[in-house]
Amino acid sequence: MEYYDKTMNNSRQQPEHNVKIWSRRNVEITGVKEVDSFDSEEFLLQTNMGYLVIRGENLQMKNLNLDDGEVSIKGRIYEMTYLDENQGEKAKGLFSKLFK
Repeated sequence: MEYYDKTMNNSRQQPEHNVKIWSRRNVEITGVKEVDSFDSEEFLLQTNMGYLVIRGENLQMKNLNLDDGEVSIKGRIYEMTYLDENQGEKAKGLFSKLFK
């Protein structure tokens, strides 16, 4: 008797979205679709759970592998925020600053 195994499905599944932080100095993020922008004070990442903003000081990208959806960042991390559609004004403010 044959059965259908979901793991045998050929369509590519999105990786899980996880965030690991070590001593507010290093962060590893999985489930990243795209890095929209970054500088030494802010990263804007598109994840499969929404946009993620990371703010800090002396931020640097240590590793970027979009094929596996992984990003590693080092520096002093002050804030991590998800921008949801429900946060219309905050997201609108951030995006209007980005696209001036």
